[in-house]
Formats: sequence, C-alpha cells, structure tokens
Amino acid sequence: MGADRMKSIMFLGTSSSSGKTLISAVYCRYLHDKGLSVAPFKASGIAPHIHKSDKNRIMNMEQAIQAWASGDIPEQRMNPVLFKPGRSKTVGIYIDGVKEYTLSAGCRPDNGRLLNSALEAFDGLSKEYDEVVCEGYGSPIDMNLYDDDIANMRMVTERDIPAVLVSDIERGGVFAVIYGTWKLIPEKDRHHLKGYIINRFRGDESVLKDGIDKIEELTGLKCFGVAPYVNVDLPTEDVENIDDICVSEIDRVLSIMKEHIDFEGLDSL
Repeated sequence: MGADRMKSIMFLGTSSSSGKTLISAVYCRYLHDKGLSVAPFKASGIAPHIHKSDKNRIMNMEQAIQAWASGDIPEQRMNPVLFKPGRSKTVGIYIDGVKEYTLSAGCRPDNGRLLNSALEAFDGLSKEYDEVVCEGYGSPIDMNLYDDDIANMRMVTERDIPAVLVSDIERGGVFAVIYGTWKLIPEKDRHHLKGYIINRFRGDESVLKDGIDKIEELTGLKCFGVAPYVNVDLPTEDVENIDDICVSEIDRVLSIMKEHIDFEGLDSL
C-alpha cells in the first residue's frame, strides 16, 4: 500500500436506509478490483438479517455481503458488536459473534466494553488489510447518544477516520439534511467530514448544481457524486451460492456507479 493511500473510510448516513450499505459494498468492490485487500467494518448495529461465519458466529448479513464484494470470507471482526431484538422487549448483545448478555427495555449496555471490542476488531483488520471500509448506523447526530455512539462519530474520532455522508434524495430536503447533519456535529469533530454522496437520484444531475455549490460554500464539504436510483436484488438470508449471487449484483451496480461517483476523489481522502 502506498504511503499516500488511506487506511480507512467511513460512510455515514444522514438517516436510516440512506443507501450507505450499498455504497460501502460498491466501494469495497472498486478497491478489490484495483488489487487491494479490503475489509468491511460496522462497529455495531441492530441486525434484522444475520449470517453465520465459518466459526458459527453470527454477524450482520450486510457486512457478509460487503465481504464477498471484497473477495473475502465474512468473519465476525467485520461486525464486532451486534444487537439482536428478542421477545418481551429484550435485546441480545453479541460480541465477536457470541451472545454475551440480554438487555431489558430501558437498560443501557456497557458502552466501554463495546467500544473496546469494536476498536480491537478495527485495529486488527487495519493491520491485515490495505483498506477498511466502515459503515455507520442510522444517523450520526442522535444527540442523546452522540458520545456513546460507537457505530458512528465515536469510531471516527477514536481512529481519525475520514467520513463521507450518504443522503437519500427520495426522502426530500436532501441539502437541508446534509447541512443539518454537518451543523449538528460538534465543531471540534467536523473536520472528519470530508464530503457527501447524494443517493437514489432520478433525472438530470445538473439541476442540483446550485445546491451543491451552496453546501460547499457553507460547509466546505465536497460532493463525491450523485448516484442514480438502481433496483438492487441482494439476498437477505443464506442461500446456495450466495457469495456468487452477491458479487454478480455488486459488479452490476459498480458498473453503473462508476459514471456517477468520484471514486478517485474518495481514494485521495
């Protein structure tokens, strides 16, 4: 790996379901195609769909898909902390793919331990791979959780990871939510935010120019692309040849995104 290359990047969503999972997977594939070894990473999150690793430990299916896109085998360090909803308003806390304890509604987890587990996993991957492509969870500006939110800005600040926002234009108010996210990030942490990607756009990108220029004027954030709306068909549970199915679909999406996302600009962060 060249000295001028990044070791990691974080894709943060301006909301849940902004498309950061797919953007992360596509970027993993892009780096893999350049001949780099790549590891996906999500410090923590709630998993509606899970995958069992070769060590029979569970992890988020999304990071498994990103691992296959990276040309790698999914393993639990790629998703070291997992929250799995259970019955009667309980949540199972999994660390390194193994259930550690159960939380009842209203209780908070041991965030110190969870953070240490996430940092240990990230550091291990960073030593073994050329690049670690990180994905956040939900929004990075839930102010009541900010200091303990290990999936988003806490991870970014602990390891000085350059971050790129992903925002879904279909929800409306895309420039307001990009600016609002930047504004609500504490000023001392804003330098970690390098830019944004507008996702799921339909139409002529030129109509967005005034908004893109205004966001750069207000925040200094660079637009790394306007990704078009793409129908994506990825498995949500283990099926036969799931790795081949996922790689084929990510390859298809990457071929489209190369025309719309500034991958070289992301490389330079």
